[in-house]
Amino acid sequence: MTSPGNRLGVDIGGTFTDIVLEAGDRLTSTKVLTTYSAPETAIIEGMHKVCAEAGVAPSSISQIIHGTTLATNALIERRGAKTALITTKGFRDVIEMRTESRFEQYDLNLRLPDPLLRREQRYVVDERIDARGGVLVPIDRSEVEKLADALADANYESIAVGLLHSYVNDSHERLIRDILAERLPDVMVSLSSEVSPQMREYERFNTTIANAYIKPLMKNYLRRLNGSLSKEGADCPVFLMHSGGGIISLESAAEFPVRLVESGPAGGAVFAASIAARHGLDKVLSFDMGGTTAKICLIKNSTPKTARVFEVARTYRFKKGSGMPISIPVIDMVEIGAGGGSLAHVDAMNQIRVGPESAGSEPGPACYGQGGDKPAVTDADLVLGKLDPDNFAGGSIALHPDASDKALVTHLGARLNMPALEAAWGLAEVVDENMANAARVHAVENGEDLSEYTMIAFGGAAPLHAARLCDKLGIDRCLIPEGAGVGSAIGFLRAPFSFEANRSVFMTIDDFNAPRVQSLFKDLNREAEAFVRNCDASSKISADHKVYMRYAGQGWEIPVDLTDAEVRNPDADVYLKRFEDEYAKLFGRSVDGMQAEITVWSVNAYTSPAPVEPVDAVKRGDSAPVIGARALFDPGLSDVVDATVVGRADMHPGVVAKGPCVITEDETTVVVPTNRGVTALADACLDLSLNTDGASS
Repeated sequence: MTSPGNRLGVDIGGTFTDIVLEAGDRLTSTKVLTTYSAPETAIIEGMHKVCAEAGVAPSSISQIIHGTTLATNALIERRGAKTALITTKGFRDVIEMRTESRFEQYDLNLRLPDPLLRREQRYVVDERIDARGGVLVPIDRSEVEKLADALADANYESIAVGLLHSYVNDSHERLIRDILAERLPDVMVSLSSEVSPQMREYERFNTTIANAYIKPLMKNYLRRLNGSLSKEGADCPVFLMHSGGGIISLESAAEFPVRLVESGPAGGAVFAASIAARHGLDKVLSFDMGGTTAKICLIKNSTPKTARVFEVARTYRFKKGSGMPISIPVIDMVEIGAGGGSLAHVDAMNQIRVGPESAGSEPGPACYGQGGDKPAVTDADLVLGKLDPDNFAGGSIALHPDASDKALVTHLGARLNMPALEAAWGLAEVVDENMANAARVHAVENGEDLSEYTMIAFGGAAPLHAARLCDKLGIDRCLIPEGAGVGSAIGFLRAPFSFEANRSVFMTIDDFNAPRVQSLFKDLNREAEAFVRNCDASSKISADHKVYMRYAGQGWEIPVDLTDAEVRNPDADVYLKRFEDEYAKLFGRSVDGMQAEITVWSVNAYTSPAPVEPVDAVKRGDSAPVIGARALFDPGLSDVVDATVVGRADMHPGVVAKGPCVITEDETTVVVPTNRGVTALADACLDLSLNTDGASS
């Protein structure tokens, strides 16, 4: 991918909006509070700040890459457009029936999450296509025209169309779209055959509804953003980070906003992967903790793990199956409500609970002094000595320790007979254990041993908690990269232009059709490359190919990567061998005598990344100059210790510092406990490792 001059990375989070300006080899960054009513306002404010600091005019910015949680928040908070679903007769209630699985099998009072659309918002047409694309019941144009008139009378803003087996034959969906365009020209339409052309109607319908539900909101926001940037002089192309870890055009993002649902966290995973590549790390645990959520991702061989389905807004203690399934290519990660703004309370069993409710930026934690009166993680961090009340966010936000003390005592200490410090310790331990447990479960589900991993921690709150999390997970080494506080925004600037095209075409190995496979991959290549060319017309485009396979009778598939030669000259025996090898890696052995099936075909097209420059080794040298001291609570010792204060700007390559210590910078603080030390590496990463005589606690 070419380097087009000054570029701006923008990440809108639930609490802060992070802005990074890349001008040549220099990165300039800032954090401003997110403005919920008009998110573009915070972007404009942050853009002017970094431009002024870097001595760059907004008009000189040649490219803006943006990631946002707006799509996710709209789904979680159920504040999207008035939306209808048109589906096949007999399948109106699929999104309410779900898969009929119980995500908590022993809960006798289990309540399934409400579907995104009520039953009266779901309409049917009498048509039917079979699983191989044959028409069983033709669609009646007059019936669709009558339905369109009824939808017009109901004043819907957006319509989702999801018919049975339309991923194989989309003719009926396209006819419905044409009729809706004639009769409801101002209503937005989303087709399941375009949004998520994959089998499994529940996931496909839900994804299409989600796309339609947020489409008017996101289109309006992106139009306002583009206009505001142009008005401020930044009249340049705007691209969006998508959930799969690549960049798409503004037009594609507006048409398929559901692909933006995990765009911010995806940028963080790309950032961590670029750090891993520079340091030659094969196994990395990416830990991204911001103001609202914490994200954990496994990265192997400098590539984040990906998936085809993920869940938004899990409603039952973050149980898998309790959320809204979104069937799109996505970086596979665990996301929990454990950010700096996550609020704590005492439950009916007198236990401290943290999240998922967050104070966000309005009003923010109690210590912000903006009207918040409930204790948040940031309040606990302040009382424990991790934060400097006079230099938070570079001094732009003054913190109020007395407000934190009051909130902790009122909501936790009074119930549990604890002083503020002990309540803060309890809150911090609960949130750290929540994150550690999420990481353990994610690792077990993927057959990984985290003791073999290196953690890369970033996000405004992650460096405050990374050392304790490493201790809990048995991880010896943690890297805190330069710009950690705005890591996701930097990740946007490191991401390639990319698009993944998927198609469900069922094929058994016994009925393997090589010419059809070649044709299918050719179509998917053309589709994926067209999206990328819409963003970058000149760079070289590469492509990764994979199929999703299973044994007959199994419910889910596993991904199988293919080489270019295996795509050009497909062979059933080769595909079967590749599947059996991958299956054995996951489950210990393959299954003899079982029929293998291919259900989904995938092509990910992307611009070639810049070559990675390996990081030179450094020789440990002088100790970092001490600029102050503060009282710091060390959970490993269960006591308050005297910690030195070091400036991040003084951590030159080879400089070392020994815990207990805090390393301060404008956008975050690195906490080094007693059992760890830190060394500055050649690329300005801080290597936070166990002391040779220390042990994790």
